[in-house]
Amino acid sequence: MLDPRLLYTFDPEVWASLDAERPVLLHLFEGYVDAASVNRGLSAHILAHCSHEVLAEFDHDQLHDYRSRRPQMVFDTNAWVSMNDFSLLLHKVIDADGTPFLLLTGPEPDTQWRRAAHAVLGIAERLHSALLLTAQGVPMAVPHTRPTLVTSHSTDPALATGNPLWIDRIQIPGSFSAMLEYRAGQAGLTGLGFVAHVPHYLAQSSFPQAIAAVLRRVNDAAGLNIPLGDLDDEAEQQLATIAAEVQEDSEFPAVLAALEEQYDQLSESGRTSVPTADEIGAAVEQFLAEQDGDSADGRG
Repeated sequence: MLDPRLLYTFDPEVWASLDAERPVLLHLFEGYVDAASVNRGLSAHILAHCSHEVLAEFDHDQLHDYRSRRPQMVFDTNAWVSMNDFSLLLHKVIDADGTPFLLLTGPEPDTQWRRAAHAVLGIAERLHSALLLTAQGVPMAVPHTRPTLVTSHSTDPALATGNPLWIDRIQIPGSFSAMLEYRAGQAGLTGLGFVAHVPHYLAQSSFPQAIAAVLRRVNDAAGLNIPLGDLDDEAEQQLATIAAEVQEDSEFPAVLAALEEQYDQLSESGRTSVPTADEIGAAVEQFLAEQDGDSADGRG
C-alpha cells in the first residue's frame, strides 16, 4: 500500500493547536444512502453555526471517479463561467463552549478505500481522537408527525443501547463511513453512529426534524454544544406546510393515519416494528435507484 499520509496535506499551525485536546472526529461523507440529506444537512449546519478552519485537505483526484459523479458546470452564452469542484476537507471546528472537534466532510471516496481509511485513522490516532462519530438518514415507514426515531451503532456495544427495535441482522452494500467505523474498532478506536428514521415519502426532500434529532444525539455523545440554530423552527414550518398539502390529497391522509396508529401502538408497547431484510433491502434499492436517476438527469 502506498503511504496513506501522501493522500492529504495539512496546516501545521492548526494541527499544533490541537495538541492535548483529544478532539472528537465527526465524519460525514456524501454519496451513499442518506434519506432527506441528513448527512449533508448536518455538515452544512455545523459549518454555518460554528467557527472553523481547514486542518487538512485530501487529494480528491486520487479518490474520485469523475465519470460517476461529474461536477456541475454553467455555460453562459459562449463560455463556461463556473464549476462546483469537489473537495474532501478535514476542518477544525469550535463549538459554542469553545471546545474544538474535527469535521471530515465531502464526497465519499470512490477508490482506494483501504488507503483512505488508513489515512483518516492515522490522523485520529496522532491527534488522540477520543471518538469517531457519523450520522445519516434512512427511509422508513414512519410518520412525519411523530418524533424522529434514531438508531445508534458502535464499535462499543455499551454505547449503542436503548435503540428502537429495528433489525437484528442484515447484509447490505457497505459505505466508506461504515468501513471507517469497522476499521476503527479493529484499531482500538471507538466509533459511534446515528441513523435517523426518515419518513419514506420525504426521502428526497429535506427534513430538519431528523437533522435536529441526530444533532442532539451527537452533542450528547461527544459532550459538545453545537447550536441547533433554527432547526426546530424550520421543522415546525415544514410540518405546517405538509399539513396544508395533505388536505389537498385524497389518498395520503389515510396512509398517514395508518402510519401514526402503528407508531403510537408500538410506542405504547415499548417496541418498534422490525421490517424484514427483504423490506429493508427493497427500500435501499429503491432509494439508490432514485439517486442514480437524478444523477443520470444531471441533478445528482
